[in-house]
Amino acid sequence: MPYDRTVKPAGTFEATVEAVRRALEEQGFGILTEIDVQATLKAKLGHDMEPYLILGACNPPLARQALDADRSVGLLLPCNVVVRTDGDRVIVQAIDPSTMVALTGVDAMAPVAEEATRRLDAALASLAEGGS
Repeated sequence: MPYDRTVKPAGTFEATVEAVRRALEEQGFGILTEIDVQATLKAKLGHDMEPYLILGACNPPLARQALDADRSVGLLLPCNVVVRTDGDRVIVQAIDPSTMVALTGVDAMAPVAEEATRRLDAALASLAEGGS
């Protein structure tokens, strides 16, 4: 089962990160966490790798609905969005919210996952259409 939703927008890594932030904000998501994997692995292990950023995106009303349906779903929150490079391409990947339903088995999670999917897909579509 695929667990990601992926686009490969044109543009630089830095411009794409800013476009991702804007696209998520337009869909009601805020960024709760930001992990610069490239910098962390360099600092902790001396390991060099390509740019790789994990953004923890949260839509508070959807998060509340998900938590009301199953308090343990916090293990799957926030919705992670990765911006990374692969050669000369920038890749943006978001977790597929339907994994919340598949992993929890809680039927009440389905409407939340559907709405989160709609919003994440809209954000990703704006990037694919040249939003970065």
